[in-house]
Amino acid sequence: MTEVLKRVKPRRRRQGYTDYRKRLKLVKSGLHRLVIRRGTRRIVVQIVKSRAGGDETLVTVGSEVLRKYGWKASLKSVPAAYLTGLLAGKKALEKGVEKTIVDIGVYRSVKGSRLYAVVKGALDAGLEIPVSEEVLPSDERIHGKHISDYVAMIADNPVGFQFIASDKEYLLKLGEEVERIKREILGGGEDE
Repeated sequence: MTEVLKRVKPRRRRQGYTDYRKRLKLVKSGLHRLVIRRGTRRIVVQIVKSRAGGDETLVTVGSEVLRKYGWKASLKSVPAAYLTGLLAGKKALEKGVEKTIVDIGVYRSVKGSRLYAVVKGALDAGLEIPVSEEVLPSDERIHGKHISDYVAMIADNPVGFQFIASDKEYLLKLGEEVERIKREILGGGEDE
């Protein structure tokens, strides 16, 4: 009797970390990859060059860098993702990278999500990225209008949400803050 041998999937595939078919397509493109990873507290953006023997990371920017620019809101929000992508795009251009392809890993592609806010930021910095305009978030979301509207709605509620009281004025003017930091990043403000 012959035994049927089961082929074991690679460890990173079993754990849900890597889709090797998708990764192979990205590597075969020959372009640098705009790698976007979101965590529970922040967003990390990398520009990666695929090479035989291992990838080379050219640029890494975490959303916590926004604190240096005076950002007080969430580091995982749509506006923070946009600004992180903008900063990563600017640094990529400084390194000589002009064209990239988006690598969102095993995340689902959701129209208007934080992942695409990063892409919009990199596009606004000047990177050339093949992406449909339909999937990018609106300017209202990029400027945090949804956050400001929510804060305005609940700020006067005496029950709960006391944590907003300290940053209420900042969150109500989030759009202005996004524009200020955008000008500072593109104008060559302080570097990481």
